Amino acid sequence: MADKNIKITLNKSLIGRLRSHKACVAGLGLRKIGQTVEVEDTPSVRGMVNKVYYLLSVEDAQTSKNDVSTLCD
Repeated sequence: MADKNIKITLNKSLIGRLRSHKACVAGLGLRKIGQTVEVEDTPSVRGMVNKVYYLLSVEDAQTSKNDVSTLCD
């Protein structure tokens, strides 16, 4: 599973969000709105994405956009 990568983009502001949600976004390596990072598709990353799904957009690194719920199953 770790051989796959996903692209994660921060779409919404972190102002007024829970501290744990801010920590998840920071753990994914995101700082600014519109910033995109490519991370390994591991269960821990999926858990962080699932926790803050409303702030992010997720897509496979090789293909077009996918729904967050399909990546977190």
